[in-house]
Amino acid sequence: MTRILAIESSCDETAVAITEDGKLLCNVISSQVDVHAKYGGVMPEIASRLHCENIDVCLKEALDTTGLKFEDMDAIAVTRGPGLIGCLHVGLQAAKTIAMLYNKPLIPVHHLAGHIYANEYAGEFKFPLLCVVVSGGNTELVIMKDHLDFEIIGETKDDAVGECYDKVARVLGMPYPGGLPIDRASKLGEHTYNLPVPLSGDNSFDFSYSGLKTSVINLANQLKMKGEELRINDMAKSFQDVAIGMVVDKATKAARNYNVKQVILAGGVSANSYLRETMKNRLQGTGIDLIIPPLWCTTDNAAMIAKVAERLYKLEVFAPLSLGVDPNWKIDDYRNF
Repeated sequence: MTRILAIESSCDETAVAITEDGKLLCNVISSQVDVHAKYGGVMPEIASRLHCENIDVCLKEALDTTGLKFEDMDAIAVTRGPGLIGCLHVGLQAAKTIAMLYNKPLIPVHHLAGHIYANEYAGEFKFPLLCVVVSGGNTELVIMKDHLDFEIIGETKDDAVGECYDKVARVLGMPYPGGLPIDRASKLGEHTYNLPVPLSGDNSFDFSYSGLKTSVINLANQLKMKGEELRINDMAKSFQDVAIGMVVDKATKAARNYNVKQVILAGGVSANSYLRETMKNRLQGTGIDLIIPPLWCTTDNAAMIAKVAERLYKLEVFAPLSLGVDPNWKIDDYRNF
């Protein structure tokens, strides 16, 4: 029997999960979304302070829920990166303290690997597969030929798609986080605004969202200066068609080029209903399987960190207590720490 206690604190959720032989025993999450909503985005210093307040509470709830103790764990896993450096430090220091006091191995986990492996709660991986990683801080296409074998074939050159959603939502007067409000508004609108498609003539699998974000901001300002109405729902529809269209186009092209058996969605933006529906339609009849993560594990959580840690534990990928965080850690370099 193998029990893993996992901690996640890369952004604005403090989370603790415990698994036993792959079975999820608890998944405690303390979200800071309401606090950061008033600022229109995550305030790193505030997030770090709240993690300090919440980490003990989450750990206690996880142990109380399962009736287990720290001594009952076989390993302590923690998100090492990428993420906000102050937030990552809180989770890592907690994990290192537990590992030291109870003489347990420490397992560093890559945050995006966690998002990818959250899909194991929905289905079995079929290799080779394409991971479409879309979140507030990352946009990547990753090929996996086997478990824990990550090859980045495309990534954003500037803003991540989720970050772009949040900034566009702010311009449109919508609350943070911006993904859900834009997704809902787009269902009521028409694609009437002509927005540029970044890297449209580029044959790579890279992404760029800075230009799209700037175009929406400039167009909104121009309409305001002219005294003309900005049709919120139409702008949401026009923006989402381009933002998600870019992901779907590049993902389906990569899936064909790499002859994958499966495509999996990962990250917070994988909760977007338009992305889910469009990917289903594009892959229908192609023979390529699609796994969509359950909504409960699209946002940051520790259950996904535990999933990766289970495999790393079997490989004895353990870190010394001198381990530091890496906010820019690359997924294809996950064993180097």
